[in-house]
Amino acid sequence: MIARATVAITMSDTTTFSADAPADAAPDAAGTTNALDVLSGRGFVQDVTDADGLRQLFATETVSYYVGFDPTASSLHIGHLVGIMAMAHLKRLGHRPIALAGGATGRIGDPSFRDAERELLDEEVLADNLAAIRAQLDRIIGLSDGGGLLVDNFDWIKDLSALAFLRDVGKHFSVNQMIARDSVKTRLTEREQGISYTEFSYQLLQAYDFAVLYDREGCRLQGGGSDQWGNIVAGVDLTRRLHGGEVYGLVWPLVTRSDGRKFSKSDGTAIWLDPEQTSAYAYYQWFLNVPDADVIRFLKLFTFLPLDDIAELEREHDRDPSARAAHRALAREATRIVHGDDGVVSAERATSVLFGDQEFAGLSDEILADAFGEAPSVTLPRERLDDGMGLLELMTELGASKSNGEARRLVGQGAVRLNNVVVDDPQRELGPDDLVGQTTLVVKVGKKRYFLARFA
Repeated sequence: MIARATVAITMSDTTTFSADAPADAAPDAAGTTNALDVLSGRGFVQDVTDADGLRQLFATETVSYYVGFDPTASSLHIGHLVGIMAMAHLKRLGHRPIALAGGATGRIGDPSFRDAERELLDEEVLADNLAAIRAQLDRIIGLSDGGGLLVDNFDWIKDLSALAFLRDVGKHFSVNQMIARDSVKTRLTEREQGISYTEFSYQLLQAYDFAVLYDREGCRLQGGGSDQWGNIVAGVDLTRRLHGGEVYGLVWPLVTRSDGRKFSKSDGTAIWLDPEQTSAYAYYQWFLNVPDADVIRFLKLFTFLPLDDIAELEREHDRDPSARAAHRALAREATRIVHGDDGVVSAERATSVLFGDQEFAGLSDEILADAFGEAPSVTLPRERLDDGMGLLELMTELGASKSNGEARRLVGQGAVRLNNVVVDDPQRELGPDDLVGQTTLVVKVGKKRYFLARFA
């Protein structure tokens, strides 16, 4: 029986890897350089338990490696995409990915650097979340082609008795070390809520996975975000204790934007990989509008563009930042990975229409909602449009004008656009043929004031 535990091990048991290797020292093509250098050159390496040992392993073997994802939401987001891209790069270099969906650990929740305990999910929600996440991982990494695995740790934890777990796994860990972990210590000393035994035991369960995957699949490497360092080191230690296996851990930096914005589902700011939650257009726009300070770093992390191409984009950006060539490449390639070629075409077409002088014809309600999410809007009965509604009346109801008289003056001044087409007739009657998408009309007043009317 194998176990995965999370214990804090003294740093003398590890060696730290410097992630400062120059990007041009790590070519991307398979077989041209060591996989560890490829990851480092693209910004995926913050710490490694034994850098020299892992580099030698990559040089001599096909390495099975895993990253875990907890199914606490129905979709992964771009914070998770850092790990997914690291897995995909390793697979392209000939190594074997194992994506672990934490059906068991997701029932508990990782307390790492969280202010409060996760809400426990019921079985049906967890099952739905797991199915959706598996599909997303497979699409980006390519696991169903026989070159990788999707596993669920619930399969090996569900029948494990408490007595066997305490006897075979718990005996290897010191409570003093577990409490000393920064993420646990913070909850114990600085937060009113403290930490439950349920969350505290997550450490042992996560370490258990590594030992199981080493025993069953020959897994030699676990990767994760830097907040997982203690958990990963614990799994390395437990695997050695139980099986004598020489295994490794690697963590990447937790990526935030230079303007301080995080990739978080808990505060409502997540950019999801599910197109139903974040459309291809919204996804494209998020990357198109990252700060200049982030664009080259994100090209390395979130695209498969070769580093030589990224270096050329960096030179173009330095010569003329206003041309935004690097931003467009980032948005295009990042969107292609998650939404495919059709998503790129749709997003670029919508962008050209919405930010140009073209009529808004052919855009969907979803794209319009994403594009004008901050604009004032009203929802009106569809019957009013079917019966014919005056433009001036609509402008007043939208708050685009204070009265029909003001609306008439604005139209007369050529300051009003309907679906980005100038309206010069104050008597204009609106009908179903004026809709963009299925339900939406867009009114623009002046240069920047947009209003949305939805007819349901």
